[in-house]
Amino acid sequence: MTVLVWISMAFVFGLLVRLIGLPPLVGFLLAGFALQSMGVKEGVETLHHIGELGVTLLLFSIGLKLRVRTLLRREVWGVASSHMLVTVLLFGLTFYGLSVAGVSLFAGLDLSLCLLLGFALSFSSTVFAVKVLEDKNESSSRHGRVAIGILIIQDIAAVIFLALSVGKIPTPWAVVVLLGLVLLRPVILWLMTRSGHGELLLLFGLILALVGAQGFELVHIKGDLGAIVLGMLISQHPKTSELSHTLMGFKDLFLVGFFLHIGLSATPTVEAVAIALLLTLAVALKTVLYFGLLTRFHLRARNSVLASLSLSNYSEFGLIVGAIAVNNGWLGAEWLVVIAIALSLSFIVASPLNGASHQIYTRFHDVCKSFETRTYLPDDEPIDPGNARIAIIGMGRIGTGAYEVMQQRFGDVVIGLDSDPLIVSDHQKAGRRVILGDATDADFWEKVPQNEIQLVMLASSSYPQNLEITERLKAHDPNMRIAANAKYADQEALLRQSGVDDVFNIYATAGAVFAEHVSETLFDQQGQPSTTTDG
Repeated sequence: MTVLVWISMAFVFGLLVRLIGLPPLVGFLLAGFALQSMGVKEGVETLHHIGELGVTLLLFSIGLKLRVRTLLRREVWGVASSHMLVTVLLFGLTFYGLSVAGVSLFAGLDLSLCLLLGFALSFSSTVFAVKVLEDKNESSSRHGRVAIGILIIQDIAAVIFLALSVGKIPTPWAVVVLLGLVLLRPVILWLMTRSGHGELLLLFGLILALVGAQGFELVHIKGDLGAIVLGMLISQHPKTSELSHTLMGFKDLFLVGFFLHIGLSATPTVEAVAIALLLTLAVALKTVLYFGLLTRFHLRARNSVLASLSLSNYSEFGLIVGAIAVNNGWLGAEWLVVIAIALSLSFIVASPLNGASHQIYTRFHDVCKSFETRTYLPDDEPIDPGNARIAIIGMGRIGTGAYEVMQQRFGDVVIGLDSDPLIVSDHQKAGRRVILGDATDADFWEKVPQNEIQLVMLASSSYPQNLEITERLKAHDPNMRIAANAKYADQEALLRQSGVDDVFNIYATAGAVFAEHVSETLFDQQGQPSTTTDG
């Protein structure tokens, strides 16, 4: 019965916020608050474990798409470390000033405890940021990779803190575990290959994610990193993308438990809510600081804005720091409530901001551009599509097939565009004219003269992204012809309303395409079975 209550409340609140244009996770947080106000206590520990499993799968999915070289880039570790240092000092000194003034819960806190609170609030939520990026299909984009890299650097700092604060120094076995994973990698990849495409592949992914999280915990390393490392270990395998899609439904379902549990973890008081509201307003300082640092490290304004907004929140790690401080007698238990409420409110505020992140950049485009440096990072230069007449956006399986047909029919006026550098690299090695870029980038289309590209084919599997690209295209050139793919009838109708000239419904037309293919390959022009095929 308890599970039914959880699911029902999550669905009702998720649906309500979706109807007003907010992401469902905001509704899940509100459902948690509602359950807490109703006095629901039964099964909270179980809900906590469900949420942890969701986080593990989410971080494992990050690892599947992550490359070590991303973390070594100066704009990643430089921004992460600089932001943390400035935030800790800024928040810590402000809190100490409030302590000296005798304000509310801050009274009696010494400088070291104020800095500790600043440290707890300096982190951004890995779970929230990655969920937002994945929902927008931007985890592999330039700004997505930078944001995720910064979050992982913060996770490494968290490991160091845990080691110093609770004595969880990594054991000597940690080195053995890491070396063992490297040596066992061929075996793991062999098992992945033999797992097929159904339930076994799903079980393989679940086992690997849990082994990473729990195995690292056993040697006193943060389990989050373990899940990410195991994902990175198999990230080059051809079935990586399939595994990620297979895990997606389970990951999203278990993450509902994570957001519900956050809402259930706080018992609001007037004083706690007041301080949490002030802390939520202070998130704006973190966001501005991220933007300033990212532009100083030579990212373009657009990527800096989008990365900063995805990081504009507090982290669940703040609750861990608070719990350690309370257990050690450094802080009163009321601070856990304050941090939990501030965390929840930061998610609620950040959700619509991230949903409208591209519109925000477009609205303040000129102001943001004024903060750019004169030089860009090599892979952050504005893109020039050259003499292309036909552009195919999203070079996955659908995009690749479309590219081959259009290139054979129209020649070298076809160009492919994708935001994932690995996908672009693979296509370029195969001799295809594919460039790295983000079609949701207004700056990209500013570089394309009107009437230069005559047809854009939206081959991305992300319906929201296709809608957003359509808006960008129509704003750039109202006469541009656009074709898109969709999976469902309601999506097809909305795409046409937004200005798409032709929509290919993948599910509805798959049978017709299959029949056409068979008729061309197995029958002659008179409709008789042919004796030979083209293979």
